[in-house]
Formats: sequence, C-alpha cells, structure tokens
Amino acid sequence: MRFGKKSEPVELTASQSTTVEEAAVTDRSRPQGKGRPTPRRREAEAANRRPLVQSTKGRSPEDKAKIRAERAKARDGMMRGEQKYLMERDRGPERRFLRDAVDRRWNVGEILLPAMVVILALSFLPYDWARQLFVGAYALILFGILDGWLLWKRTKARFIETFGTEPGRGSAWYVVLRSFQMRASRVPRPAVARGEELRRH
Repeated sequence: MRFGKKSEPVELTASQSTTVEEAAVTDRSRPQGKGRPTPRRREAEAANRRPLVQSTKGRSPEDKAKIRAERAKARDGMMRGEQKYLMERDRGPERRFLRDAVDRRWNVGEILLPAMVVILALSFLPYDWARQLFVGAYALILFGILDGWLLWKRTKARFIETFGTEPGRGSAWYVVLRSFQMRASRVPRPAVARGEELRRH
C-alpha cells in the first residue's frame, strides 16, 4: 500500500521573498496611509485662521477707490435713514416713528452738553457767582431727565395708538438717549422738522 509523500516546506529565494513583501505592502484591499505626517494642532489652527477685515494691501488703485466709494455711499445712506444701510437697532417703521418723536421737538437734553461746556468755562472766572453756576448745572441735568421721561410717556402712548401694540424692548432708552444728543450729531440724521406732525411711515 502506497502513501503520498509528505509535503515539505518550500524555501524562497531572496528575490522571491522581497516580491511577496512588496505585494503585501501594496495590497489595495488594505487601508493605506496618507503618505505625509499628520499636522500638529497649532499648525492646523493657524491654517484655518482668517482675518476679520481683509487687508487692502496689494490691491490696485482702482479697487481701493471703488472700496472707498462704496463705504462713502453706505455711510451717506445710513445718515439719510435708508433701510438697507441702517444698523439692526435702527431698522423698521417702529424705530423711525420713535426717532421722529424725538426730532420733531426741542429737548432739554440736547442743550445740556453745550450748557455744561459754557458753565465749565465760566467757572474759571474769579467770581463767586461763577462757582455757583454748578448748582444750575445740576438743576439742568434733573430737568433734562424729567423732560426725557415725559417724552417717553407721550411717545409710548402715541406709539400704541398708531401701531396697536407696545414698543419693543429697549425703546425707552432709544428715545431718551437720542433726546440727549445734539440734533446735528444724531445718527440717522433727523428726517422731520421741529413742530412737524408725528405720523407713521
């Protein structure tokens, strides 16, 4: 009875062993590396970092002039009260109504700053009455606060009558702070004359 010969391990030559190893390394079924070192966290954050304001360095004179013209147009539109150029807090017919309520009248607060400058200048005079002007300054401040409060109460009543709802949050400060600004420095610029009728736009 014949039995098959026992198989013996096959020995590979050096060249055959190298070929087998290369095939194992380049096997497409196995996941491959990126072929480059993984960037450090600091390097990745620096690569993703972008400036908030783009630099005009390297731009042509024509591009710079165009940017300046666009900025001037936006500022002019904001001063005139155009909706697309206004800040979020100034947009809408409700805010326009509140601004007009301030701009259509004389406010004690708007003369407060010029009056304080005059009082401060007069206080340097070597007279007793000049030093007592500060008492009048404090009285003017209190009078301005009272006038601003009364302005808000009347404006709120007119607002409810016009829009059928109460003014939004922060409207009181919006009105009072604008009443303490000089007319020429208000942004947006006043769109109504003093004494003009208050109406919805």
